[in-house]
Amino acid sequence: MQLSDRQIQENQPQSSLLLPRTASVSRTTGETDVQVMINLDGQGKCEVDTGIPFLDHMLHQISSHGLIDLEIKAQGDIEIDDHHTNEDVGITLGQALAKALGDRKGIVRFGHFVAPLDEALIQVALDFSGRPHLSYGLEIPTQRVGKYDTQLVREFFVAVVNHSQMTLHIRQLDGINSHHIIEATFKAFSRSMRMALEIDPRRATTIPSSKGVL
Repeated sequence: MQLSDRQIQENQPQSSLLLPRTASVSRTTGETDVQVMINLDGQGKCEVDTGIPFLDHMLHQISSHGLIDLEIKAQGDIEIDDHHTNEDVGITLGQALAKALGDRKGIVRFGHFVAPLDEALIQVALDFSGRPHLSYGLEIPTQRVGKYDTQLVREFFVAVVNHSQMTLHIRQLDGINSHHIIEATFKAFSRSMRMALEIDPRRATTIPSSKGVL
């Protein structure tokens, strides 16, 4: 028996019902003022201005390689150092991810990627599990890339993980150049997120967990 076009359409998962997956989050403290707008089903459009050029460059990697539309505006006490702004951008981005995902219905949930950048090779695996955990295995050889303190890479991911409720594992397989190591990490992270955030057409209307909740 052949199905009609209408019957075929009716039998297909209605992933379009899950869209748009967008969010806008503002966070203001005595140290920073951060606004984030995110579209998980975007085209990689990115407008970011955090006052920290290297962080802006890494946020562009998340947007471009994750196909996430991202707008971020941050003002902070960078005259002291970049720590508060770096962390609060991570916090607000994590909150925006969680808000855009909602109950996480229909997502693939797991993502993994290995990204090379010249001599650097970084492996990332993640799970939008609802349980925040970071396993961080980078060994960045220099204290700074330009004016950016490389210790802030870990602080950024801690903030994103805790506020998006993601499990994230980062492993450095190779690399001696600090810029290459960090950029490969953000590229691997973005591609892993892209995989995890895709709608699974076989369960587009259900939560990807045997518990029924994430």
